[in-house]
Amino acid sequence: MNLMQDMPKGKIIAPDTDWWRGAVIYQVYPRSFQDSNGDGIGDLAGIIHRMEHIAELGVDAVWISPFFRSPMLDFGYDVSDYRDVDPMFGSLGDFDALIARAHDLGLKVLIDLVLSHTSNQHPWFQESQSNTTNAKADWYVWADAKPDGTPPNNWLSIFGGSSWEWSGERMQYYLHNFLKEQPDLNFHNPDVQEELLSVARFWLDRGVDGFRLDTINFYIHDKQLRDNPALDPAARNATIAPEVNPYNWQDHLYDKNQPENLEFLRRLRAVMDEYPAVTAVGEVGDGQYGLQLQAEYTSGGDKMHMCYSFEFLSGQPPTAERFGAVLLDYENEIGDGWACWAFSNHDVVRHASRWNLGEQGRRLITGVLLSLRGSVCLYQGEELGLTEAYVAYEDLQDPYGIRFWPKFKGRDGCRTPMPWIADNQNGGFSDAKPWLPVAVEHLSQSVANQSQNPDSTLHFYRRMIAFRQSYDALTKGSLELLNTSDGILSFLRMHGDQTLFCAFNMTGGALPITLPDGVWTQDRGAPFEPLETDNGVTLPPFQAYFAARAADSH
Repeated sequence: MNLMQDMPKGKIIAPDTDWWRGAVIYQVYPRSFQDSNGDGIGDLAGIIHRMEHIAELGVDAVWISPFFRSPMLDFGYDVSDYRDVDPMFGSLGDFDALIARAHDLGLKVLIDLVLSHTSNQHPWFQESQSNTTNAKADWYVWADAKPDGTPPNNWLSIFGGSSWEWSGERMQYYLHNFLKEQPDLNFHNPDVQEELLSVARFWLDRGVDGFRLDTINFYIHDKQLRDNPALDPAARNATIAPEVNPYNWQDHLYDKNQPENLEFLRRLRAVMDEYPAVTAVGEVGDGQYGLQLQAEYTSGGDKMHMCYSFEFLSGQPPTAERFGAVLLDYENEIGDGWACWAFSNHDVVRHASRWNLGEQGRRLITGVLLSLRGSVCLYQGEELGLTEAYVAYEDLQDPYGIRFWPKFKGRDGCRTPMPWIADNQNGGFSDAKPWLPVAVEHLSQSVANQSQNPDSTLHFYRRMIAFRQSYDALTKGSLELLNTSDGILSFLRMHGDQTLFCAFNMTGGALPITLPDGVWTQDRGAPFEPLETDNGVTLPPFQAYFAARAADSH
């Protein structure tokens, strides 16, 4: 059949503006994906070279971590030019080629836009700190010292210590929620907002399909610079370095999470709505108010499309009870908002190590992840079952780990290069010494090895993603919890006249499950092996069961 000939003349197929709802998004950390020019650092051309691997997974989109010009003190999250590619990663031409290749393969492209702060080497900051009267004097958050010379208030940096840094040039302090080399932009200044909206348009005009927006709840600070109150020790629940950093000892009422932020998010959404089928994933970094903010930021259809959820990025074990508690909170709070779930990313210990689960346990929780209501982010190497790599102190790159070693070893262990082949000391990532060492134990888990093994973790991910996409109920449907105790997690996913029963045995022993009333047909498309008999269904250890109402099965 020739689709072009059979299509009515003049008919234009409108893009699916709802494609992001339930999408599976694959995160690429460019430095560690594929080196194409032999300098030991991954680049955009390398991503193009390996794009088929991402497409073969069956995901909907690729999220690319920052590749903008940067001094790389925080590996691209310290931007010195929002409108250019750092030469380390290639050129704007390479980026255009990446967009074209991804779109040819049916993949959307999201880029990691870091708007809350820049590098201190950005020309904006260089001008801003030169004096108090220049055109950009108010583009960053400046404040006078207290009479005794100490910082304006008690706000803390996520990377440790005060979030205020003294500038002898201006004889004032500037705010930095992260490294001192990452000064915060002043969103109370309308010129700053206009410039950042222009940055978003620049990349949308180049064909990106949306953004992952870094730290969106940090955009706006309290104008009065009021001190944060202390946080009850029982409420401390940071996911990154809580053992060494007192950041989570404060209740962050004033340095972030300000109500004025909603209006900027509406302005940014209005820009995105000028383009067809664009989406945004907002990262909300907050231990106490994360769910509340996610609900606010994704409600009403006029702000973020979805928010990145941190609930499963901690070390808290992924039990049926834990999943049940988180999902119940979401169902009660999120309203018409939308979550984006993840187990691993470039900032946390890989979940294969963090939760210390065996292979079957890891596969089971992947089945849970890909059955949840919301969209899903997968982090590169997760589909291979990669564990956290050990990185010796002399090989460390992450300033966070260097500062707090050995109690906190930083984030390098989850950022080591992808292993593409096993018969090469660098795993096929680079012909040169990589910027971080390739973990020896990762070589046997290479893409080449697993591609040849139909029982591998890689093939499991491919099958489970395909299963998710075979049901509208899984991608776009509602969720009704049924059981979250005694090691069994079960729920219904519903969309239109389609209802799917999902059950997971999260223990090391066989357990029976009870199906809801009605006639159900097991769907064997998912890569699990439940036992269905005339007497009911028994789930072996770490197995799942999926069944559709008889009229809905396919």
